[in-house]
Amino acid sequence: MVNLMKYKIGFFILSILVILPGLFFLVTSGLKLGIDFTGGALLEYQFSKNPNIDDLKKYGIITNSGSNTYIIRTQVIDQNQLNDLRKSLTDKYGKIEVRREENVGPVIGAELKQKALTAILLACLMIVLYITYSFRKVPKPASSFRFGISAIVALIHDVLVVVGIFAILGKFLNVEVDTLFVTALLTVIGFSVHDTIVVFDRVRENLPKHLGEKFERVADISITQTLARSLNTSLTVIFVLLALLLFGGETIRWFVVALLVGIISGTYSSIFNATAVLCLWEEKLGH
Repeated sequence: MVNLMKYKIGFFILSILVILPGLFFLVTSGLKLGIDFTGGALLEYQFSKNPNIDDLKKYGIITNSGSNTYIIRTQVIDQNQLNDLRKSLTDKYGKIEVRREENVGPVIGAELKQKALTAILLACLMIVLYITYSFRKVPKPASSFRFGISAIVALIHDVLVVVGIFAILGKFLNVEVDTLFVTALLTVIGFSVHDTIVVFDRVRENLPKHLGEKFERVADISITQTLARSLNTSLTVIFVLLALLLFGGETIRWFVVALLVGIISGTYSSIFNATAVLCLWEEKLGH
């Protein structure tokens, strides 16, 4: 048996040290929102010959997305302006292939921002209710509600880590967040809770077998029994994400980075933070 829970305060301190830098930049600079949230046009063209990047910058923010392929982010433009822009690029660089031309109005952007926040909050609420109900038969004085809240604490930890990292990336590398980022966050939330439930379910099974023993010892036994499974599951996902990061292309790079950071954080928080919070809570109030 691995005695991890005696270091639970250390796990909390490590999490705080990881979260604080990102939280600082999140508060001072915020996230760099993409056109999905602010409104604007996203134009992706492949050029027959390599264009002058400095010249392209007069059209908007430029991102390389492949061989002679660039994404131009600019304000919302109408069809006439779009035709003029295409003509101007064709005159300068020859034939261009249109990969993508999307307009997002500021009203739609604001609506998406609100829906994204609502989706995340609703997911958290449903998780608490589901875990509280599913663990309702946990032996007293343990509380199923504490299991649910502890899972949410770990989930918030993972969200703060991912959002904080992207606040730093936005500040120094101009990385924008878009609807793919929200998708990544929701995926991380699901993964984090799934991993936490694996540990919590084993705690629930072990509590009747170790009646009278300290909750911390039961938690250590449960973590030891599930540690290999949790690490193996996470590593298989991480290997796939690393392959996507290396070979998946520019358009999904930051989506993959968000998932990668979230999965690593989720694995850590499920084993160390969620169980540590539950342990501390049960020992103070329940045992």
